[in-house]
Amino acid sequence: MGASTSKEMTGGRRTDDFLGGGRSSLSSSAASYESSLLSLIRRKPPSAARCDAPPAPPPLPPPGGSTSESSSSSSSPPPPPPASVDAPPPPPSDQSQDAQIADAAKAVSSVPNPGPYEHASMDAKRLVSLDTHDGVRVDINKQLSPYMPVVHSFWLGTAMLPDGRNKSYSFLAQVADEAGLLMARVDPERGSMDGRIHRAVLGGLAMAKVQVGVSSEGQNDQLLGELDFGGNTWTGNLKYGSMGGGIVFGCNYFQGITDRLSVGGESLWMQFFQGITDRLSVGGEGMYVAANQNLLGNYTLKYKMPAKSGTEEDEKVLPKAEEKGASSAPEGGEASSTTTANYNSGQGMLSLNYARVVTPGRVTLGAELQCSPFSLESQVLLGAEFNLTRSKINLCVDGTGRMQSVLETKLGMVPGSPALNFSAEVDHGKDVMRFGYGLNIGG
Repeated sequence: MGASTSKEMTGGRRTDDFLGGGRSSLSSSAASYESSLLSLIRRKPPSAARCDAPPAPPPLPPPGGSTSESSSSSSSPPPPPPASVDAPPPPPSDQSQDAQIADAAKAVSSVPNPGPYEHASMDAKRLVSLDTHDGVRVDINKQLSPYMPVVHSFWLGTAMLPDGRNKSYSFLAQVADEAGLLMARVDPERGSMDGRIHRAVLGGLAMAKVQVGVSSEGQNDQLLGELDFGGNTWTGNLKYGSMGGGIVFGCNYFQGITDRLSVGGESLWMQFFQGITDRLSVGGEGMYVAANQNLLGNYTLKYKMPAKSGTEEDEKVLPKAEEKGASSAPEGGEASSTTTANYNSGQGMLSLNYARVVTPGRVTLGAELQCSPFSLESQVLLGAEFNLTRSKINLCVDGTGRMQSVLETKLGMVPGSPALNFSAEVDHGKDVMRFGYGLNIGG
C-alpha cells in the first residue's frame, strides 16, 4: 500500500507538471495570437487610387552616381518663367533720363520773367520815397476769417490832406483767395468810395482788374479795366476806361527772341516790359488820354548783377550767382546791385535809380538822379535802409536840403504784434518841419 501510494503520488506530480507546462504554453500562444490580431486591426487599409490624381513624381537619381542625362539636366539652369502681359515695364536707363532732363531744360528759357512794369523801379524807389506824415496815424486790423480782413484807419492832427481837413477816417474791407481779391475803401466824411476787383481768367493765364472810384463831387470819378497777361519771358497789359474826365486806353506786347535779344512793336498808346537777358530788361509804357489828347509815355531799362559785399563769402557766392544769373537769386538773399533808367516823354524827365544790397537782409543803399534834358534841371536823392532784429530804419536826403526818416519797431516777437513807427521830415530850404507817429495793431 505504501508502495502504491507513493507511485500514485509520484504519478500525480508528473501529471500536475505536465498540465502546468501545457497551461504555460497555451497562455504564451494565446498572447502571441492576440498581439498579431491587434496589429492587423490597427493597420490602415491601403488608399484607393483616384482617376483624377496627379501623376507620381519621377524617381530621384541614385545617390551613388547619375547618368549623362541627369547630369546635363542638373547642370543646366531652370527655364525662365513665362512673360506676363500685366508685368511693369523695365525702369528707364540713365541715358534715357539724361535725355529727358536735357529736353526739359531746352523747353525752359534762360530769360526770366521781368514782372509787372509798375514794379520795374520799385527796388530803388522805395529807398528814396519815404511815407512820412505828421499827426497821429492808427491802423486797426481785424481778421474776420482766413480770407477776409478789415482795417479801421484814423489820421488825426494833420495838415497834409488836400481838402484842408485836419482829420480823416476810412474803413477798408478785403476778400482774397487763390483766384483773386475784392477790396473796397469808404471815407464817410468825404463821401467817397473806391474799390478794386482782381480775378484770374482764362484758366489762370491772365488777370482781369477793375478799378472804381466815386465821390460826392463827381469830378474825380473813374472806372478803369485792365488785363494783365504774359509768358515765360514777357509781360503785357491792356487797359481801357474813364479817368481824369476822359477816355483812357492803352495796350502793349513785347517778345523775347533769344536768351539775349527781345523785340516788339509799339504804338502811341502801347505799354510793354520784357527781359532781354537774365540781367537786362527793357520796357515802355504809353497812355493816351482822349479828353486833352495828351500822350503819357515812359520807357524803362533795368540791369541787375551780383556785387561784392566785402566779406569772405564773395568767393563762394559770386561764382554761383554768375552761373545761375543774378535775377534768379531771392530778394535779399545775396549781395546785388540794380540800375534802372526811366524816361517820361510826357514830362521830358529822365530818372536814373541805383540800389545796392550791401549786407543781405541788413543794409541796403539807394540813389536817384532826376534831370530834364531840355531845361537841364536836376535833383539827386540818397537813401538807406537798415534792418535790425525787431526794427527798421529808413533815411533819405535830397539835394535841396530836405531830410526824411522813418523808424518802425515791433512791440512783440509773435506774428501780428503791434508795430510802432515814428516819422520826421525837415526841409531846410522851405523851413518846414513835420513830425508824426503811428500805431499798427494786428497788421
